[in-house]
Amino acid sequence: MKKSTLLILLFLSLGLIAQELPKGFVYLNDVVPSIETELRYCSHNNFIGIPIDGYEDNALIISTKAANALKKVQEEILKKGFSLKVFDAYRPQQAVNHFVRWARVLNDTVKKREYYPNIPKRQLFNLGYIASKSGHTRGSTVDLTLIDVKTGTELDMGSPYDFFGEISHPFSKKLSKKQLENRLLLRTVMLKNNFRPYVNEWWHFTLRNEPFPKTYFNFPIK
Repeated sequence: MKKSTLLILLFLSLGLIAQELPKGFVYLNDVVPSIETELRYCSHNNFIGIPIDGYEDNALIISTKAANALKKVQEEILKKGFSLKVFDAYRPQQAVNHFVRWARVLNDTVKKREYYPNIPKRQLFNLGYIASKSGHTRGSTVDLTLIDVKTGTELDMGSPYDFFGEISHPFSKKLSKKQLENRLLLRTVMLKNNFRPYVNEWWHFTLRNEPFPKTYFNFPIK
C-alpha cells in the first residue's frame, strides 16, 4: 500500500474517533462554525492557572438541542453586527471535581488578583462560584459573550469572564450605562431563544427543558 494511501486512511480514522460522542452531543463548530470559541479550561488562562482535568483538547462539546438553540441566537445576533464567543459548554464531572479540590487548598491563590481579588478563597463555595455539581456537566449550559464582527473584539461587559465578584452579577450597580446595555443585549437574545440566565454570572445560561436534566456526564473533551 502506498504511503499516501496510508496517510489518508490514518486521517480518516482519526476523524471518526473525534466524532465518537454520546448520543445527543455534538461539537459546536460542526453545527455553527461562525461562532468563535476559546476553551479557557484547556489552557493556563483560567482562575486556577493550569489546564483542567478532562479538557484534553480545544474542542467545544454541547448537547445537540443546545447547539441548535445557539444557532438561532447566532443567526439573530449576526444581523446586529455581533457574534457569539463561547468559553465553555459541556464540562466533565472530573473537571468540577478539580475545581472543588482546588477550592479547598486555601493557599493556592496564584490567580487571585486576576479572578477574585476582593473575595477570600474560603468563601467561593458559600457565594455560589464553586459547587460540587454543575449544570455544565449536563451538557446544555454555556458560558459566552459577544464580539464585534468588524473588529473581532469582545464587548465591554463590565467584568471579565469567570471573574468572581458582585460586579459579575447581571445587574450589578457598578456598571456603566454602556456595559449594562451590552449585557442586556446578550441576555435578551438568549432569553428569546429559550436559555435561562444565572443570578451570579452575566455569561452563564442554561437551556430550558434541557435533554439531560438529571445526568452528570464525565467523558473527556477531546
